Amino acid sequence: MSASYLILNCYPAASRRNFDASDIGHPHDFFTKILRRVRPGAAVDVLFAADPGAALPTGAALADYDGVLWTGSDLTAYHADDERVIRMIELARAGFDSGARQWGSCWGAQIAAVAAGGEVAKNPKGREWAFARNVSVTPAGRASMLFDAKADRFDGYIMHLDEIVKLPDGCELLATNDHTKVQAISVLRGAGSFWATQYHPEYDLFEMARLIAGRAGPLVREGFFENEAAVLSQADAMKRLYASPDNASLRAALSIGDDLLDAAVVNRELVNWLNA
Repeated sequence: MSASYLILNCYPAASRRNFDASDIGHPHDFFTKILRRVRPGAAVDVLFAADPGAALPTGAALADYDGVLWTGSDLTAYHADDERVIRMIELARAGFDSGARQWGSCWGAQIAAVAAGGEVAKNPKGREWAFARNVSVTPAGRASMLFDAKADRFDGYIMHLDEIVKLPDGCELLATNDHTKVQAISVLRGAGSFWATQYHPEYDLFEMARLIAGRAGPLVREGFFENEAAVLSQADAMKRLYASPDNASLRAALSIGDDLLDAAVVNRELVNWLNA
């Protein structure tokens, strides 16, 4: 019997439409691409978890899947009066109770923490965008299978405004950096487990370039660029390096190494979760 995975796209429908209009890729497609490569023949279901009435396929249960993967989202985990947030917190708790093995990126990490009793708040340092620099594996992370064959320090892809500020019981801090203390966690609650990163191992340089181009307005308003043309120039340089990863001058100009260009390195945490 082939493996089966459930991907929870956590963006609301309006946000997904904006992705299409802004030429931003959909994260469930990134996860699907990796699953097709690492687990050929696996069945993959996609659920748009923020949508009213979203439900698992008929006859399916969370624990029936070999893994449940949570994408990022532009919702806010500490807005506890938002029905979409409430539904997803309850879904994560149902995953814990059922013994499901869950993975989360960005919003997925935050929802894992909140569902288990932790807290999320707006990061006072502002947006961490494009690259999470100098992510450092903690001693607990070094002992975890999550970081098997991963360097002690690396850069990753990232785009977020919020952060986990209180770890729940049963949670270990596995990685950190100067901008965001909680960059990776593992949570054990009930019969289930949830491995998660604040950064995005499912992204690549091309998709992050599309994302920052689509977020040009906020990046300018928040003071990272002088104007939107400068954002688009940066995105273009990233796309050119993606197409020619051995371009030494572009690597130097963007401060990008193999930890952001080699899929075997970028996807390592996700592959380790699949193998575990």
